Amino acid sequence: MTEHSTLITLLAARSAKRGQFTLASGKQSTFYIDARLTTMSPEGLSIIGPLALSVLGQMKWQVDAVGGLTLGADPIAYAISYASAQRDRPLRAFTVRKEAKAHGTGKLLEGPFEKGDRVAVIEDVITTGGSAIRAIDAVRAAGGVVAGVLALVDREEGGRQTIEEAGVPVVALATASQIINALEG
Repeated sequence: MTEHSTLITLLAARSAKRGQFTLASGKQSTFYIDARLTTMSPEGLSIIGPLALSVLGQMKWQVDAVGGLTLGADPIAYAISYASAQRDRPLRAFTVRKEAKAHGTGKLLEGPFEKGDRVAVIEDVITTGGSAIRAIDAVRAAGGVVAGVLALVDREEGGRQTIEEAGVPVVALATASQIINALEG
């Protein structure tokens, strides 16, 4: 089994749920993907890091750092950073807070992000694209350059198109239809 098919199988087994759900976007759905059940597991981290790093290389975005809106992007960004440690060009991971902290430095971006960094914004699940757009705006406001968005899962509900219409390319490691096919297969 390839890393990609292993990831799809893992997402279907651990993260996919059927029922009636309200998504973070506010949309109603009969299909829910709790990506954290995969991204925070040892098996998920060990697959996601190298696979995402490989995809970033294929995209030729030449990024310095990876990160996105907490909490969904965090384990994915950390797995990618860890997988890159032995490479010629290790990638730093950062977190985008939902709001700037009121104490200390008051930063919105945490971690070793540097002004001028070329970054891949990480997203766990894209539905409307709203979380990725928030992260893109925060990175740009902090002086970063967004090369693209790497998502674990694209729900295929228009979010990818919203991000791309904002001028940012998107790549996803998995799609909702692939996960549904694995559930039904």
